[in-house]
Amino acid sequence: MVVRDWHTDVCLRSEDAGPAVRSLASGFEDVRYLCLGFGDRSYVVRRNHGMVTMLLALVPGRGVVVLTALRAPPAEAFGAGNVVGLAVGQAGLEGLQTHLRDAVQRGADGKPISLGAGPYEGGAYLSATAAYSLFYTCNTWTADALRHAGLPLAPVAVFSDDIMMQVRRIAAEQRDAGLDQPERGYRSAHAGNLQ
Repeated sequence: MVVRDWHTDVCLRSEDAGPAVRSLASGFEDVRYLCLGFGDRSYVVRRNHGMVTMLLALVPGRGVVVLTALRAPPAEAFGAGNVVGLAVGQAGLEGLQTHLRDAVQRGADGKPISLGAGPYEGGAYLSATAAYSLFYTCNTWTADALRHAGLPLAPVAVFSDDIMMQVRRIAAEQRDAGLDQPERGYRSAHAGNLQ
């Protein structure tokens, strides 16, 4: 998981993303990690950060998935203090892949619906299947993704600090149990401070 101020993303190694999630980054070269986040389409894509847009983001509106395709590890791209690695078993990885695949709206041709270049080099805005609202924000979306990966996050996680506190606790418990060792059959998922 990656934290960027009040926003969180989930990151996966390219080889762990699965074909459907990897296809979201088609057109980007040498992708080693895929980071995905969620936001309000008007606020994020149109970059309209006025007070009216901020208030309108609190009512249900169209969502957007923000894709960032990385060549370097998330810790290099976002700073080690903003990334936390979590061990995820095969069933959890498949649950996360399904959630991320289903988060992106696809056209009649089966391809993701692109809304243009993202805010970072190697990024894109993709049309989301979920609506953005006060009750389903970037951080609740990230927590939802992590729960699909089988990680025990609380039912309510609104702020990035809430999620990060839980993610750091889970990562510490996994280290204590030796689950951060790849030979045990677990993969590393990254989520706003997940590394």
